[in-house]
Amino acid sequence: MTDQIKLANPGPLGLIGFGLTTVMLSLINSGILPQAGTAVVLPLAFAYGGLIQMVAGVMEFRAGNTFGTVAFLSYGAFWWWFCLLIVLGSHGVLDLKGAGSTIAVTLLAWGVFTLYMWIGTFRINRALWWVFLTLWVTFFLLGFGALLAAKELTVAGGWVGLVCGLLAAYTSFATVTNTTFGRTVLPVGAPAPTGQ
Repeated sequence: MTDQIKLANPGPLGLIGFGLTTVMLSLINSGILPQAGTAVVLPLAFAYGGLIQMVAGVMEFRAGNTFGTVAFLSYGAFWWWFCLLIVLGSHGVLDLKGAGSTIAVTLLAWGVFTLYMWIGTFRINRALWWVFLTLWVTFFLLGFGALLAAKELTVAGGWVGLVCGLLAAYTSFATVTNTTFGRTVLPVGAPAPTGQ
């Protein structure tokens, strides 16, 4: 009989990579920070929101967690898409003239994907349930804001995104703290009971 190596839980790493990046971009979308701050968010989104989430996704795969694998690899790739879109577009590599509606529909598609991922959180914990609920709402607000050229929807998306990012950061913090202390110090909420 061989001893099994205890693997670290990659969830908190992926969540803080997502949460911190989402908070920073949402501060811009909500109008709290200036648009010029996007230049600061892009490297953060590429390195922490993108790369770190992808690392966490591969670690979740190794741990046999389908939900974590799909979530972290997908949202890590989202941040890379976001960075590449802006960087390549601003340097003329991509011609984004007239692409606003396509970008908007892409954000809406991410909202649909997030909505179906949200269903999976009904069996995980309440903290993740809230993260994914606020995330699909954020994507829909940003998508419709871009599609309809409705600044107020984009700003609302920024505020909901800010809540989402803070919830993700809290969930990361709670998981690290609870694991370190070996008991529940910060609640994340039990999953919904299984219907029997």
